[in-house]
Amino acid sequence: MRRDPITREVVDLIAGMSTRFHDEYEAAAATHDLTGVQAKLLGVVAERPVPMNQIATLLKCEPSNITGLVDRLAARGFVTRQPSPTDRRVKLVTATPAGAEVSGKVWANLDFAAEPLAALSDEERRTLRDLLRRIGQNGAAPPVS
Repeated sequence: MRRDPITREVVDLIAGMSTRFHDEYEAAAATHDLTGVQAKLLGVVAERPVPMNQIATLLKCEPSNITGLVDRLAARGFVTRQPSPTDRRVKLVTATPAGAEVSGKVWANLDFAAEPLAALSDEERRTLRDLLRRIGQNGAAPPVS
C-alpha cells in the first residue's frame, strides 16, 4: 500500500465517512425499532428476493445469524421466506410491502445521504461512484444495492 500523504488522507476520509454512515444508519434504524443489521437486511431484499446465503455474504455474517435475523423480521411482518423456484433447498427472502416501506423510511432518515452527497452534482456523484467501484474491484466484495 502506498503510504504517501494523499493516500493516507484519502484512507482517513473514507474511514471517517464510513464511521459516520454506520452511526447514522444505526440511529435511523433505531427510530423504527430495528438494529442496523436488520435494516441493512431489509435494504438488501427490498427490491427483489435474495437467497439467504447471499445475504450472509453481503452482510458479512454467518449464515446461522441470518436465520435469526430473518426470523425476527418475519415475526414483525417485514419479510417472508420462500423456496427458490429453481432449487427447493435454497430459501429466498423477500420484503413484504411493510418491510419495503420501513426500509425506505430508514434510508430517508439518513442525513449522510441528504447532506454531503446531495451537495454534489449528479455528475460529481457518478464520478465518485465510479471511482469507488474502481477501488472496490481490487479484491472487495460487490456493493450492496
